[in-house]
Amino acid sequence: MIPAVSSQLLLLVLMYALLAFLLLCLCLATRWHWGLKAAMVLLVSGFYVFGQQTLLGISGWPSDDALPKRFVLLAAVFDEPSPARDHPGAIYIWVNPMKDNAPLAMPRVHRLPYEKDLHRILGDGMKKARDGNTQMGSTEPKRGQGGLAWLLPASNDKVEIKLTDLPRAQLPEK
Repeated sequence: MIPAVSSQLLLLVLMYALLAFLLLCLCLATRWHWGLKAAMVLLVSGFYVFGQQTLLGISGWPSDDALPKRFVLLAAVFDEPSPARDHPGAIYIWVNPMKDNAPLAMPRVHRLPYEKDLHRILGDGMKKARDGNTQMGSTEPKRGQGGLAWLLPASNDKVEIKLTDLPRAQLPEK
């Protein structure tokens, strides 16, 4: 049995193949100008590339999008850099975004560039989570150096991640 996501991906690939076949028939059966035919081929090819990038986000691949402002840390995996393989490394972090002080139902995996300090922070957070202290994270943009840091724009690539213990739920009094 094919999992639901895989069968949907297979269906989408078949639809793209049908679209390419129809384009081939159209290009062979008409006497349109070759420039128009070339433009249609380039347009359909562009949709393939765009669709493939979109499907990576749908099918569970790590997102390169920015982390949410507040989240619950679920897990982290560290892929350390290897200069011998010319591999820069990465950190994969599974989070539940928070909205109105409550985590959303669907977790998301994010890929972050490897940094030794971030590895240490997330490693400590995972140890605390294994001990039963759920970790709540927050992100803040890193500011530039110097006296006019408030003038320098924050980039999406450079964020500072802070982890704290999620407050325990208080039971109502009897």
